[in-house]
Amino acid sequence: MKEKQLYLIGGTMGAGKTTVGRILKKQLPDCVFLDGDWCWDMDPFQVTEETKKMVMKNIIFLLNSFLTCSAYKNVVFCWVMHEQAIIDEILGGLDLNGCQVHLFSLICSPKELAGRLEKDIEQGLRDEDVVNRSLARLPFYEKLNTIKIDTTGCSPKMVAERITKASGRKRWDP
Repeated sequence: MKEKQLYLIGGTMGAGKTTVGRILKKQLPDCVFLDGDWCWDMDPFQVTEETKKMVMKNIIFLLNSFLTCSAYKNVVFCWVMHEQAIIDEILGGLDLNGCQVHLFSLICSPKELAGRLEKDIEQGLRDEDVVNRSLARLPFYEKLNTIKIDTTGCSPKMVAERITKASGRKRWDP
């Protein structure tokens, strides 16, 4: 077995990536969690070629730092990652020597996705335009070279267990 485990978890907005990533951080031993959205947390929010390159560079730097740190055996990264080129660019920039990579995409039914996002909008966590943007990205995930995990009707804990099972890992309870 490889010494390090890297979990890349993609999915459209509202698929459950962040919640599942936080659960995995607690379930897997010696685990660190990075949400790609943290690298976009800026004001004003500007998507330009320059900011896209900067964010990708920062993500790759952080992931490499975690992968080379002896304190961590498991690295969990979640982000929208709706294009294979994004996944390939991240993996291409990483030192994966001694590392096993697990690629997942979280998907769900359009009805469930809209319902989750509407709850977030009501709580003031997301802007109203997120529903259409997220639904439009949902079909992209079927084309990716990832293991698809359908989260429809599943609790985040169940999704985390499916990920650990699909990756050949056992859930870890201290």
